Amino acid sequence: MKVIETYLGDCQLLEPAVFADERGNFFESFNEEKFNTLVGKEVRFVQDNQSLSTYGVLRGLHFQRGEHAQAKLVRVLRGEVIDVAVDLRPDSPSFGKHFSVVLSAENRLQLFIPRGFAHGFAVLSREAEFFYKCDNYYNKESEGSLLYSDPELGIDWGIDPAELIVSAKDRESPLFAQARAVIRGAR
Repeated sequence: MKVIETYLGDCQLLEPAVFADERGNFFESFNEEKFNTLVGKEVRFVQDNQSLSTYGVLRGLHFQRGEHAQAKLVRVLRGEVIDVAVDLRPDSPSFGKHFSVVLSAENRLQLFIPRGFAHGFAVLSREAEFFYKCDNYYNKESEGSLLYSDPELGIDWGIDPAELIVSAKDRESPLFAQARAVIRGAR
């Protein structure tokens, strides 16, 4: 597996070594010891989540605050998504900036999103099965979100906005400028 650095500091892409032959292919999708060495920190994942969504579904931008903050290792098992991480660390040089990447079953890329980031994805294929590991348990009282269409963030979701399928809760998320006070507690 190799690490591809992003301009968001600790947010990193991971590309597995894939071994293919006439039977198909094999790759190691996760190995705690190798992962921790590659990302340069000790991360212990405690929860796995999986979702199935259709074309145009956008989930995000979500984060957990304070002691319930979560680092995530995300990947796509089937289909294709555009995956987005937004840096919410106030002391970071990339605070308020985002990184996006296409994750697919075909490219097998994984994105490591450390604590202190908001996360979201939009489905580009007919369907997508999305899988992620979290290093902390979900806590409803600590959840936060940012408006996916905030012009200040300027995220291109790769889909005509009229075709996006977004939950009422996500459509009502605050703008980045309105959420700054909440975000300061997102670490």
